[in-house]
Amino acid sequence: MRNYTIPGNNRELTLILDYLMEQRGVDFSGYYPAMLMRQMGHRLDVLNCNDFEDYLSFIKGNTEELDTLLDVITINVSHFFRDPLTFELLAESILPSILLGKVQNGDDTLRIWSTGCSMGEEAYSIAILIQELLFKQGLAMKLHLFGTDIDTKILGRAATAVYPVASVENVKYGLLKKYFIPAGKEFMIIPEIKRQVTFSFYDILDKKHTVPPDSIFGNFDLVLCRNLLIYFNTEYQETILAKLLYALTPKGYLILGKTESLPIKSQQYFNRIVDFRPIYRKL
Repeated sequence: MRNYTIPGNNRELTLILDYLMEQRGVDFSGYYPAMLMRQMGHRLDVLNCNDFEDYLSFIKGNTEELDTLLDVITINVSHFFRDPLTFELLAESILPSILLGKVQNGDDTLRIWSTGCSMGEEAYSIAILIQELLFKQGLAMKLHLFGTDIDTKILGRAATAVYPVASVENVKYGLLKKYFIPAGKEFMIIPEIKRQVTFSFYDILDKKHTVPPDSIFGNFDLVLCRNLLIYFNTEYQETILAKLLYALTPKGYLILGKTESLPIKSQQYFNRIVDFRPIYRKL
């Protein structure tokens, strides 16, 4: 079991992180301590715990709280086509460029990885865009799209592909009619799109696997790592970017969240392709 070092010698917080690592195999050592304490503080308030020591005792007696804590720390907030400008760039420029290269090279396989995929909205949004492009261009392509997260409960919800109205508010009406099935007050992704995405547990800091085990060998044409780096210190950001660099195929694309940027040490391996969004291409 890995020992965590938290500034301020907060022994109880360290013990909670150790217990999470032991029970769920998730490494939070690179997260900003202040953010962890703030997020855990919400649970202390809800449960009327006096302090972190009290909360640790509660967790050990109620192991289902570990899943709730994972939800709180990872902040699983998402919806379809989040940040519409990024998805416009994907639809109008990035994905067509990838498909053109595939056709020119006689390659009929497209590999994409959505890291920190939460409930799957990002992965399914990409699958919808690709389906639209393949139809318009009259192409047939084998799509291997992987969504990974550290929250197994959220991954289970992603696999069901059923979403509330709030999640589909950014979906254009034509796409909503074409790719979603009304299910009471919710919407379900059609089976054709649902089958194209594989969801699995994967910790981006996992030292045993350089790529998600379900993907077998990586070699991704596109990796989306949006709104994940903001939780980590610079050292761990560089560790993550080294892993993503390895996972990308030559000339593969990397998309970060709109408020994120590459650490200085990682910039030498990528070209930024637009000024107004952190979208990069591997050199």
